[in-house]
Amino acid sequence: MSMNRKLSLIGAPTDIGAGTRGASMGPEALRVAGIADRLRERGLDVVDRGNLSGPANPWLPAVNGYRHLPEVEAWNRSIHDAVLAELQGGRLPLLMGGDHSLAIGSISAVARHCRAVGRKLRVLWLDAHADFNTCEITPSGNLHGMPVACLCGDGPMNLIGLSDQIPAVAASQIRQIGIRSVDLFEKRRVHDARLEVFDMRYVDEMGMRDAMEMALALVDSRTHLHVSFDVDFLDPSLAPGVGTPVQGGPTYREAQLCMEMIADAGCLASLDVTELNPAFDLRNQSAELAVDLVESLFGKSTLMRRQP
Repeated sequence: MSMNRKLSLIGAPTDIGAGTRGASMGPEALRVAGIADRLRERGLDVVDRGNLSGPANPWLPAVNGYRHLPEVEAWNRSIHDAVLAELQGGRLPLLMGGDHSLAIGSISAVARHCRAVGRKLRVLWLDAHADFNTCEITPSGNLHGMPVACLCGDGPMNLIGLSDQIPAVAASQIRQIGIRSVDLFEKRRVHDARLEVFDMRYVDEMGMRDAMEMALALVDSRTHLHVSFDVDFLDPSLAPGVGTPVQGGPTYREAQLCMEMIADAGCLASLDVTELNPAFDLRNQSAELAVDLVESLFGKSTLMRRQP
């Protein structure tokens, strides 16, 4: 199966679900790093749809365990509709965030589309964090710590109900890679849900190759592969431009291998790039690296061997 070469960029310039300001500038930083032209050089038909609009960030404290819930819901509705429209038009949507709460909208749309066309869904969640908190256990109320829980059916109705069924995604359809920061009660929920997690201890012991072989197991030509790439997946020495950096992430080579193995699977059909925060970056290096890795997802190889 060959990957869809028609790609649409969708900007979502908001930090509505985050605990720090600045991820709203992420889409522009990716554009400055040349994401459209660099993907066109890979032979893709790239259209930049511009930025979605939504409510401003009111920067208020949490209410009933959620910060900015109405605004997060509004942004995710817009993202759901935009991503679904691209999928229905036969194009591959690339959501440029914005914080990671926005993945609720994009993955809800992907799940809805997969059910409509009879495809299997596999979600690869590349992140330092499990993002499996709920309003009862969240330390902050920030919704960017809850998208996986919401997608698995645990969260406010307007978020968990964006897809055509609840839960939008079964925990068995998700593979998490690079995890190294999980809250105490969140860890218990991850175990109870039987989420498949290839944390940094696993990567250290078994290697990124083994982690990715396991994460991509049983992916085939009938699989829609969605990658949700939080830039804090990377070690902050490589990508300082994030709001919630965690030491001990993948090296440059490990991250490249991860992306190259996803490309080799040939099933990538939708993508989020989130939590890029230029306010914490150095000369846009995190955006440059993110674009470099996205290129690898679409077939740029650092290897000398011939491509099949």
